[in-house]
Amino acid sequence: MTLSTPLSEVPRVGPVYEKRLKKLGITTVGDLLFHFPRAYEDLRNVTSIAQAKKEEGNVCVKGRVLKIRKGRTLRKHMSLVQAAVEDDTGTMQVVWFNQPYLTDTLKEGEEVYLAGKMARGSASAYLSNPAYEKAKALPMHTGRIVPVYAQTLGLTSRWLRFMVSGILQNAQGLSESLPPTLLQERGFPPIVKALQDIHFPNTPKEAEASRRRFAFEELFYLFLFVLSERKKLAAAKAPVIPFEPSLLQRFTSSLPFQLTEAQRKAAWRILKDLEKPRPMNRLLQGDVGSGKTVVAAMAALSARKAGLQTAFMAPTEILAQQHFKTLSLLFAPFKLKVALLTGKSDRWTSPKLPREPIEISRKKLLEKVKAGDMEVLVGTHALIQDKVRFGNLGLIVLDEQHRFGVRQRAKLQAASRKGHTLLVPHLLSMTATPIPRTLTLTLYGDLDLTLLDELPQGRKPVLTQVIAPEERKLAYKAVRKEIQKGRQVFVICPRIEEKSEIRNTKYEINSKFLPSLEVKSVKAEYERLSKEVFPDLRVAMLHGKLAQKEKEAVMRKFQRGTIDILVSTSVVEVGVDVPNATVMLIEGAEHFGLAQLHQFRGRVGRSAYQSHCFLFTESSSSRAASRLKALEESSSGFELAEKDLKLRGPGDLAGVKQWGMPDFAMEQLTNLPLVEEAREAALQILDEDIRLEHYPLLKEKVEKLRE
Repeated sequence: MTLSTPLSEVPRVGPVYEKRLKKLGITTVGDLLFHFPRAYEDLRNVTSIAQAKKEEGNVCVKGRVLKIRKGRTLRKHMSLVQAAVEDDTGTMQVVWFNQPYLTDTLKEGEEVYLAGKMARGSASAYLSNPAYEKAKALPMHTGRIVPVYAQTLGLTSRWLRFMVSGILQNAQGLSESLPPTLLQERGFPPIVKALQDIHFPNTPKEAEASRRRFAFEELFYLFLFVLSERKKLAAAKAPVIPFEPSLLQRFTSSLPFQLTEAQRKAAWRILKDLEKPRPMNRLLQGDVGSGKTVVAAMAALSARKAGLQTAFMAPTEILAQQHFKTLSLLFAPFKLKVALLTGKSDRWTSPKLPREPIEISRKKLLEKVKAGDMEVLVGTHALIQDKVRFGNLGLIVLDEQHRFGVRQRAKLQAASRKGHTLLVPHLLSMTATPIPRTLTLTLYGDLDLTLLDELPQGRKPVLTQVIAPEERKLAYKAVRKEIQKGRQVFVICPRIEEKSEIRNTKYEINSKFLPSLEVKSVKAEYERLSKEVFPDLRVAMLHGKLAQKEKEAVMRKFQRGTIDILVSTSVVEVGVDVPNATVMLIEGAEHFGLAQLHQFRGRVGRSAYQSHCFLFTESSSSRAASRLKALEESSSGFELAEKDLKLRGPGDLAGVKQWGMPDFAMEQLTNLPLVEEAREAALQILDEDIRLEHYPLLKEKVEKLRE
């Protein structure tokens, strides 16, 4: 077996388990070996039965099976297995529910390890539903430090331990991707020992050393990727886009508002970048409502003046349509042709009728793009389909897609007819996700950073209030009062069901099962609000399971003001601009991170009207209360992101998970000494060998990040 061996070729996996593993993103031997434990249970302390019967919590004992019988409970008729186990100090009763096969697995007279929780019955203490293991072999599930894995339905930690253990026995031929000098300098364990110790450590220290090695490795690959891209771009050629002051003055004069000082500074930096013969690679990071689109529009207008096209890519159809509408109006005085290309909808706006999009066939639109006749093409991932060819692409704008800028730039560059001239389009990434500066420098080290830290004039801070259960009716009164003024309301439901409902399931629920639960929650809240709380108002719902046409229809109605209350999932987190909406009501606010709550809050307060954000919470946790209190007291997304980083870690920040880094590496992103070590090591390697020709395994790892 090698790391790339498909699991279909591994004994004892089979099609059923293969399907279950795939739900966790595990399809090869390498995926399984690098599916690291999320936690460990220390069961090294094997106590006597006499001592165990005095304990209150979890215990691990070793004894001999005296008797084992199966039956059923009197009340619910569940399967019940009861056993008596003894050692030199005494006897204890053991009970298992819904595991009738144990009478065939554990035989009377056999020695076993048992690990579980002591329970108190009317007569005496007994061991309830313990993990079990025959004592004739080296323990794997008991009597040691036991790994606990992220699971999914029908896939247990016990099964994963069994499979990983078997594969590790044949893992001696694994190739070491880290250079030997790097391993030696930092004292990291070699790959085989590190894998053995992270899955089955003999001590906590061994597990920590291995986790540190693998975290360093992930950061090291990341820096190799990021810094090599930066070095390559420094040597590449890009089309020169001259700075035209008179054109841009005309543009700013045509706006119905004045640019903020932050917008002026950001635009200046970007426009000066475009004048250079090397590719711009800039991240424009601005809080919600700070006016990033207008700054990007100035760059696109300059590109058009230079005879170049702009590709404007957004992550969702809703956001793409929002940009299409906004850019069509902004560019109307300058007679730019703006088109929209998504998975299901193609249209363009004539400079003469910017408010009335014209349907166009996909074939005709692609012909116009190839001929250079469409000057700005807005779209989703449809922009990087093989059939899309640009006549003269000079600028790429990616909204909330900064992580994938490298691969998307490469695909869009290949889509340019003039790609053979080796001119690389300029790249402007934009994000409204507040990312702490430490993470920005780490994750987006190949990008020059520009901050928009000022909101447009006339905007009032959104009044934010945490609402306890007993205050819910008062909040609903405030909602009704706003609607009576002619305003509109967002209601956001959490992505997960109530925790009590999840706990009732037999297995851990993997996050990939949550979208269906999310829809159910929205539907339930929609029913309650429309029938019980606001039966006289116009209530609608929006979620990811609706057909695209339904979603578009709902959003159009809400934007036109024919819906009073929109009950939605997090699909409205970015890209939905409804200035008339003045209330953001968030159910189960404790389920969201501060940065994401701030994103929701940014959907209101987009006009001169005073807006409100109500955070409904059922949690009595002091930690949840302090987090939500921080949102009440601060309107700065960057400040909140820093607090979120300290409270929840980088893996929970919206946008950061796009990197696809494993959780154990995410945890280390705030470990600045380790981050600096990884960056320094990557720079050293690249200074010696920019193409990684002498490091084929490292090169392979970096290439995978480009895929």
